[in-house]
Amino acid sequence: MTAPLALFGRAPALDNARHVRWPVIDAADRQAVLAVLDRGVFSGPFAPEVRALEQEFAEYVGARYALSTNSGTSALHIALAAAGVGPGDEVITSAYSFVATAQAVLHQQAIPVFVDIEPHTCGIDPERIERAITPRTRALLPVHIHGMPCQIDEVVAIGHKHGIPVIEDACQAHGAIKRGRKMGAIGDAAAFSLQSSKNLPCGEGGLFVTSDPELYHRANRVRMFGEDMQAMEEVAWDADRPLDAKRAYDSVTVGWMYRTTEMSAALARAQLRKLDRSNEQARRNARRLSAALGQLPGVIPPHVPEDCAESVHKFRVRLDPSALHISEPPKRVRDAMITALRAEGLEVVMWQSQPVPGQRLFREKIGYGGGVPWDRARPVDYELSQFPETVRLLDSSLVLFSQSCPIFPQTEELIDIYAETFARVWSHLGEVLAGT
Repeated sequence: MTAPLALFGRAPALDNARHVRWPVIDAADRQAVLAVLDRGVFSGPFAPEVRALEQEFAEYVGARYALSTNSGTSALHIALAAAGVGPGDEVITSAYSFVATAQAVLHQQAIPVFVDIEPHTCGIDPERIERAITPRTRALLPVHIHGMPCQIDEVVAIGHKHGIPVIEDACQAHGAIKRGRKMGAIGDAAAFSLQSSKNLPCGEGGLFVTSDPELYHRANRVRMFGEDMQAMEEVAWDADRPLDAKRAYDSVTVGWMYRTTEMSAALARAQLRKLDRSNEQARRNARRLSAALGQLPGVIPPHVPEDCAESVHKFRVRLDPSALHISEPPKRVRDAMITALRAEGLEVVMWQSQPVPGQRLFREKIGYGGGVPWDRARPVDYELSQFPETVRLLDSSLVLFSQSCPIFPQTEELIDIYAETFARVWSHLGEVLAGT
């Protein structure tokens, strides 16, 4: 008998159009952006929406300072530059992340040193960090992947032990909490992304946060042409002539133009007011879906430590077909499940298909050409056999929901359809494998 699945001709379980698309924009968001147009101030380091966003987000996270940027990548870059990372230095980071984490290291002509993850939170393994530290290590760059806090306290302890600054890649972790503290305010500095798919979206943008005044001032220089912007210049800023800043035009270091715009900042501020509510809905949805999927043999939903409140940026599910007495290769099972679930109308993605060090840029050490920056230091090996947990995770898992239709804004009814459909497809895995 043919399995009762869309893959074999049955009607899909879900009309895909029933998903809530992200980002969700309401009247308050529109009014915030229109107010910028009415005001006529569109940019500048002291523009009112930009400065308000920086102050509000610093307070939200629990840090003293914040700087808005045009992307999460640039926020990471200025954090590394502020920490003193330079050519030939090494930065230890996770093998499992988006490529921007390691790209920001290359922007400083420094060398990414990848470390495998621990399998529970999928964050960087602190024990492996200790073994990766060398005299050239200049920063630790842990990632709160999928909005799940990594073992950040252990990472910070290692950094303090060796006198190495810790920069949190919190680009997916807006509002994520561990032991009562929000991610971004535990290390020496942190970076967040405001790209449209993030829990706090504004289109394109980022935020750098720190409680260290020296890191703040250094990062601000890098953010704006290497100029040393002083507080007195903000006092002299004139809202009636926002383009005529009273600046010295004296760059003191290499810098970039990484500022964001007033409209982006205004939208981010409006979205920030809804972030906790959105995150709580995401957690409810994730708990509901995890409870259902966790009943299925061989299906392992995301693990959430008791001391954590994640932001659920991604909902990654591990698959162990041996529980169904099936011995097909992990990638074969993963790909077959993705095909069958998509046929049912579900949003299913892989997001990443290999560890970051497996990407050609790092595998072939292309860099800036001629082996730069790897030619400046000791040999660094990116052989994937060093990252078995990351490889195992990516080969044997899939992500339910997509960037366009993430888990956070969906209804409980839709969550239940996902759970029921996944269970039906998984129970017919043998037939799915035979039919794909």
